[in-house]
Amino acid sequence: MADIIQLLPDSIANQIAAGEVIQRPASVVKELMENSIDAGSKSIKLVIKDAGKTLIQVIDDGSGMSETDARMCFERHATSKIKTAKDLFAIHTKGFRGEAMASIAAIAQVEMKTRLHDADLGTRLVIEGSVVKKQEVCQTSAGSMISIKNLFFNVPARRKFLKSNPVEMRYIMDEFQRLAIAHCDVFFSLHHNNIELFHLPPTSLRQRIVGVMGANTNKKLVPISEETDVVKFNGFVGKPQFARKTRGEQLFFVNNRFIKSSYLNHALMGAYEEVLSKDSYPLYVIFIEIDPTRIDINVHPTKQEIKFDDERLIYNYLKVAVRHSLGQYNIMPTLDFDQLPAITQQTLTFGQGDEAEATTKFPSSSSASSGTSFFKKSKPEEKKSSVVNWQKLYDGLNELDEDGNKQKSLTIKSRWEDDDIAPMEQEEASFGASKKPYQIHGTYIVSHIKSGFLLIDQQTAHERILYEKYVNQFQEPDNAIQQLLFPKTLRFTSIDTELLKNMLPAVNLLGFDIQAFGKDTFVVHGVPTHLKNADELGIIEHLLEQYKSNQNLELDIRDNLARAMAKNTAIKRGKELTILEMQELIDQLFACRVPYKGPDGRSCFVSHDLDTLSRDFE
Repeated sequence: MADIIQLLPDSIANQIAAGEVIQRPASVVKELMENSIDAGSKSIKLVIKDAGKTLIQVIDDGSGMSETDARMCFERHATSKIKTAKDLFAIHTKGFRGEAMASIAAIAQVEMKTRLHDADLGTRLVIEGSVVKKQEVCQTSAGSMISIKNLFFNVPARRKFLKSNPVEMRYIMDEFQRLAIAHCDVFFSLHHNNIELFHLPPTSLRQRIVGVMGANTNKKLVPISEETDVVKFNGFVGKPQFARKTRGEQLFFVNNRFIKSSYLNHALMGAYEEVLSKDSYPLYVIFIEIDPTRIDINVHPTKQEIKFDDERLIYNYLKVAVRHSLGQYNIMPTLDFDQLPAITQQTLTFGQGDEAEATTKFPSSSSASSGTSFFKKSKPEEKKSSVVNWQKLYDGLNELDEDGNKQKSLTIKSRWEDDDIAPMEQEEASFGASKKPYQIHGTYIVSHIKSGFLLIDQQTAHERILYEKYVNQFQEPDNAIQQLLFPKTLRFTSIDTELLKNMLPAVNLLGFDIQAFGKDTFVVHGVPTHLKNADELGIIEHLLEQYKSNQNLELDIRDNLARAMAKNTAIKRGKELTILEMQELIDQLFACRVPYKGPDGRSCFVSHDLDTLSRDFE
């Protein structure tokens, strides 16, 4: 049998390696900027075009390279960071494997200019797909300038799987911010499509965090500083009252290297267990200094995962340090972190003769604000229309079992099918003792049907109702805007500013009137009528967080925003509803085009028939 094993050509081997190291434009940004920091740079400028798909350029004033080093840095496993295996356990630099530059050169068009500080001339290299096209002497500033053009130009399959520009730009800004925070003594700037997004002069850690995360961050920070024989903690944690409902500004650094650690995050969340609700997440930027011999960072190609020689000890130290900091600065628990001043009372009027009235008290939250438009009395013709759709839905529901046999049809008698019954009498008849819907744990609604009952998830069902409402509003805007007597000014981080600018046309179609005003500022002139008196900043922040979480799904911006708005304004699990409110929710759910599933794919309801229940008791 002929030999079949052979060595791969360098070009293919480099492309395979690049697949592990370079996953997207943000990976290139991370590797290049880390090299600049390792070179001792005091000024680093990042230039991006088209979210890195067209150009990624890093300009620094670091040590620069000789002609030989400039050529050697693009070879695989060529590095100045380590020389022996022992050096892996005493690493003080960002990089050490010698794979990044070779991987980048394998999948992009690279131009590099570099010069040593004591040299008169520098070196220019042009490389495409690992092939050196040009090497020459040139005039350039001391330090290095590296331009990466047309990333994945020779790997079209990888380029096809890149996300949209806003998504890729968010990843780039995440990497930029992490390095900028970790090295507050270095000047950083970021330009995207000829617009400067960040201009960060050398400063203190607190000021750098504020410069990166926004001016509103300053009031949220609580300092943390603890030192033991094994480890030292330094940085800031967030005050509980500013915690968010989604994970966001949470950063761990070990020896100035950003890491991801669910184990350490669990320790930190444990320190908040007495002052923070379980579904809230605090801000934190924590630096951990530890002897490099006590950790292993050679775990993953991204170098964002590490192992401690005694994880339990670090866990306990961190938890105690955060608790001590919160106690030292008299951080007290707050009652509700999701409070948004909204309309707290909604009156529903029935009939005309008796002036019967039902009053429902809503919690002052963003979720409750949707109730002002959701739980209002529908017109009789609207109810009748919705029930017709409901009847059609039930006619075919579970018609066949798994073997294809006929099952008992899940039909329901219309509450309004007898035109001779007055609307008020119809409503009273529908609320007979055997037909009243009811809640379980303030989360699920039980609705009777002829063959059994439905179990409805009230939050998912309401999300479906609101999602279709907002999608329709994009197609036929009703411009129902409540103008504010005094416009409000909102400020966001650079990342959120870019996202909101991208979202703004669609956001305004939902009934907002928000205009960009300056670099990172927006002015709110009006809000949807059903959200009047609400906390505009809280609502927009929730929208941004939900929008970020949906971006990876590659949704159309309007569909993405409709999902985010529905998620944000739907009634939440645990909200007690009246019988009328439950019935209204059921009617509106089955008037939807797709009542079976919520926008996130969760089932809105499940059906149970009496025959199955009877067998369960045998």
